[in-house]
Amino acid sequence: MRTAAAPTPDFDSYIDRPETRYIERDEENLEELYEQGYLPYSSTRGLQGIFYSTRSARVALPEFSPNSENRRIAKKFDGQFQKRRIPLSDFDADEGFYAFMTAYFAQRHGPNVAPRARIELWMQPGVVSTIVEYRQGMKVVGYALEAQSGRMRHYWFSAYDLSLAQQSLGLWMMLDCIRDAAAAGFEHYYLGTVYDTKALYKTNFAPLEWHDGLAWSRDLQLLKEKGRTD
Repeated sequence: MRTAAAPTPDFDSYIDRPETRYIERDEENLEELYEQGYLPYSSTRGLQGIFYSTRSARVALPEFSPNSENRRIAKKFDGQFQKRRIPLSDFDADEGFYAFMTAYFAQRHGPNVAPRARIELWMQPGVVSTIVEYRQGMKVVGYALEAQSGRMRHYWFSAYDLSLAQQSLGLWMMLDCIRDAAAAGFEHYYLGTVYDTKALYKTNFAPLEWHDGLAWSRDLQLLKEKGRTD
């Protein structure tokens, strides 16, 4: 692991924090870096291998059990879709895939957050290991981009049919991937960062741990306080 010069922050996609540390991946596997509270930096072309310290969140899978909210969401969508877990090396990232992804991010998060060039960067080998595809008949309704290393998986990016957003399709996809990882015997499922109230939906999965800059904590009250004041 080598300390890296801090990239110019992308304010549309990252929270600029003076305490953020940037490092360059050396010989470490992904699991080591995630365990230390780092996540892959994905915003700028040419910066593959750069990781940043953050308020990362993960589910402790050996203790995971769906709660009442999880079961409510599960009832809406379980059994409705055909799912394929496709290794990145076998996935055909065609024009339909990029059109689906870019349209989702433009409508959901704004036109400049994830243009095609940025999504192409995500699809390069190094972080993503698996594409989870959901279809309803011939129609694609969602993709999740997962990283996997050792005993962990990470739900890195996802895109889904926004006509189903109000029914919580996005939350169901995350739940479905957590259940898959738990059933497969993984130890941790990483959910990305928890900043601002918009990310507090991740506290629906238990037991949730978050990195406070020094260690992993299960103090959800403190996490929610931080989220509400970011």
